Amino acid sequence: MEIPVESEGMHYEGYCIRPPSEANSILLQVTVGCSHNKCTFCGSYKEKRFRIKDDQTILSDILFASKYMRGQDRVFLMDGDSLIIPQKRLMCILGRIKEHLPWVRRVGIYANAKGVRKKSLEELIQLKENGLGIVYLGVESGDDEVLKSVNKGTNAQNLIDMGRKVREAGIKLSLTVLLGIAGRERSLEHARATGELLSAMDPNYVGALTVMLIPGTPLYEDLRMGKFQLPAERELLLELREMIVHTHLTMGLFFSNHASNYLPIRARLPRGKEEALSLIDSALRGEIALKPEWMRAL
Repeated sequence: MEIPVESEGMHYEGYCIRPPSEANSILLQVTVGCSHNKCTFCGSYKEKRFRIKDDQTILSDILFASKYMRGQDRVFLMDGDSLIIPQKRLMCILGRIKEHLPWVRRVGIYANAKGVRKKSLEELIQLKENGLGIVYLGVESGDDEVLKSVNKGTNAQNLIDMGRKVREAGIKLSLTVLLGIAGRERSLEHARATGELLSAMDPNYVGALTVMLIPGTPLYEDLRMGKFQLPAERELLLELREMIVHTHLTMGLFFSNHASNYLPIRARLPRGKEEALSLIDSALRGEIALKPEWMRAL
């Protein structure tokens, strides 16, 4: 491959989104947008048409990082579901990272169920052996009715199967679930089903976010037309409580410390479950102040 001329910076396009835990990572944008891009609640990639960036641009960014980002020992591959990159090209990207950023200890990546399904177990193991250390999978809900209503493009059993495959490959698994996504009517059903899904997957990490209704998205329009009702603060706390009650992990970290949440929680399950439930109960009794609306920014 021809070595590109060093650029003046990284070739980022549009808004770049990464997990909170990757705040100090080298952010390498290898895809633009999301291959699914149909979820009714998500406005993150609406202005982007999905594509995989060309090899020259990706290598140029890796070379830039090799010169100016030597203090960062993790890499995160953006955008929405970079795991969907064909195996040969993804292996090449990991190889370039290993070659030019030898101090990097871990590579992380966003994925969806479709992207995981396209990789065999053997291919996932191969990615693990070449530096891929964690997969971030947005499951949102374990309730099939909710998954269908938000146009997730998958069902709970498929999500469970894909999550288990990632874990079987020895790759750490971090899941995102959404409080409030079921609306007021199915709030507790969503919470219970999601807890059961998390228990079946047994991930390393679970991040519970509160859905933020973004103007221009179908879910926002449903709210405006009165077809969707977002649970109130107390209902969201009850939803979070019900979810944790039904979540049984062997040694997973459950947290709701995202900026969108009213009550930050960080609990290592199973031993921290009762403490987390006690904290929620205190908030329900009004003994703990919730985050004010002006602080709930993304």
